[in-house]
Amino acid sequence: MVKRTGPTNPCLKELIEELRKKFVETKAKIWRDVAEKLEKPRRKRVEVNVSRINRYAEENEEIVVPGVVLGAGSINKPVTVAAWRFSGGAKRKIEEAGGKAITIRELMEKNPKGSNVRIFC
Repeated sequence: MVKRTGPTNPCLKELIEELRKKFVETKAKIWRDVAEKLEKPRRKRVEVNVSRINRYAEENEEIVVPGVVLGAGSINKPVTVAAWRFSGGAKRKIEEAGGKAITIRELMEKNPKGSNVRIFC
């Protein structure tokens, strides 16, 4: 029987712990939900292309991706995207469209209650 250990990346472990603390501190369930999604095995973690963000996100919306944002497709509206990791192409395309590509930690500091933030899976 294999023992489940969770993520082994120390930076990711630290982020998950911070998300849980922020949930306890603010009672904002979004941070607990993001932590749970980031704790999943890598093969089950979210991968979102910028074309999907372009298709489903509203203009000037704040979204959080509990995983990786990839650069396939194009984006033509300004959106603030917070994620665990961005590919180089994805970050460039989001910024060229007038949006922001930030870390989940930066979003937590900017919006501790997580109000008007949507989880993008």
